[in-house]
Amino acid sequence: MRISAADRLTPQFFRFLAVGVLNTLFGQGVYAALFLAGLHPQISLLLATISGILFNFQSIGWLVFRDKGCLLPFVACYGVTYAVNALALGLLIRVGLSPIVAQSCLILPVAVLTFVLSRKYVFGAGDRGTRSDHAARE
Repeated sequence: MRISAADRLTPQFFRFLAVGVLNTLFGQGVYAALFLAGLHPQISLLLATISGILFNFQSIGWLVFRDKGCLLPFVACYGVTYAVNALALGLLIRVGLSPIVAQSCLILPVAVLTFVLSRKYVFGAGDRGTRSDHAARE
């Protein structure tokens, strides 16, 4: 019996949120380790971001969508998500929110955007009949 895309959406989204916690811990851990090892904060951030994208690609692909996906569209989706986040953050700061509060307000909307883009453009090919059979058995 085949499970519809709508029936998979809710469990996928909750797995996405759980994996997001894992990914955040990984990224923060890499940043902290590099910084504590003596690297400049900006270099630590750059290397943590690059390693985080690679780690997130694997964890989101296998643990959320059960699909190997394609790295280039994943990186592009992260670029779009970053741009939207940066614009929204700037707007919220301009209307008077502190940077910490503003970014906190954006966590869930940015997570939803990342999920939708990842599902549609990176790992969502199964809805068009090209994803692995494993995802259909989810």
